[in-house]
Amino acid sequence: MSISKPIAFGLFFVVTQLVSCDAAANTTTQPLFPAILIFGDSTADTGNNNYYPQAVFKSKHLPYGVDLPGHQANGRFSNGKLISDVLSTITYLVYGLHRYVGVLIPAPTSTKLNIKEFVPPFLQPNISDQDIVTGVCFASAGAGYDDGTSLSSHAIPVSQQPSMFKDYISRLKGIVGDKKAMEIVNNALVVISAGPNDFILNFYDILTRRLQYPTIYGYQDFVLKRLDGFFRVQSHILFL
Repeated sequence: MSISKPIAFGLFFVVTQLVSCDAAANTTTQPLFPAILIFGDSTADTGNNNYYPQAVFKSKHLPYGVDLPGHQANGRFSNGKLISDVLSTITYLVYGLHRYVGVLIPAPTSTKLNIKEFVPPFLQPNISDQDIVTGVCFASAGAGYDDGTSLSSHAIPVSQQPSMFKDYISRLKGIVGDKKAMEIVNNALVVISAGPNDFILNFYDILTRRLQYPTIYGYQDFVLKRLDGFFRVQSHILFL
């Protein structure tokens, strides 16, 4: 299948980038990424909806959060950490050459990203300067790439999350200065997790988009174009 080649290339690119980052990490105490920035839906929302009055979905009750410190709901739609939190502290294995009795042999080494243990929501009123510097979450439960998805969930659409990102950059510049802020943003680990709500709410459930796109393939193309538009907006913000 033709799709296997780009997937394989993508995986190879990610692995080689992590290997090169690991080599650099061995010569410095700095983390592999200075910050983590999260966009998306409930799979990544660490609490923004709890501070967004219009949102229908909020994580304010048990069993959400029962396995987190404090054992209370804190905005995450999970009993514990989300992928947003896991990625910020993930440990991965990198195979490199190590010298053993004068001979170079392949051997695995483990490396942690070590950005932070929990990624806070950007809308959290008392978010600290340190959390701004090391990264935040802009995701909103119930959001999708299709703006129509948020009509029923009243979430912050993925297309509007870049405006939060823009506000984040402004605050970051006020903390560390323009040059350092852009250095942090340009080298941050960026995670985007969204899409299921578009198909559940607009194609299979409410059928809003199914009237416009009779086949799933047409709607897939529409969602992919929305994702492409998201990346273009992000790039425009970075180069303003």
